[in-house]
Amino acid sequence: MFRYTTMQGDTWDGISYKLYQTEAYMSELMTANPDHIRTVVFSAGIVLQVPEIAAPQAEQLPPWKRGRSG
Repeated sequence: MFRYTTMQGDTWDGISYKLYQTEAYMSELMTANPDHIRTVVFSAGIVLQVPEIAAPQAEQLPPWKRGRSG
């Protein structure tokens, strides 16, 4: 886990996009930071815990590119 310091106007989905290139991990960010769960728009200087999330495996890839056999 690493940390992210907010900028004025940051939002959960915006932070997710900034860190993971998708808004899909907004819930994981919120879960990792329960003290700020009710925050919609952040002020500058809030330090958030950022979970490391493994890149999803695309199911359309051939088996040898998915990292598993079969």
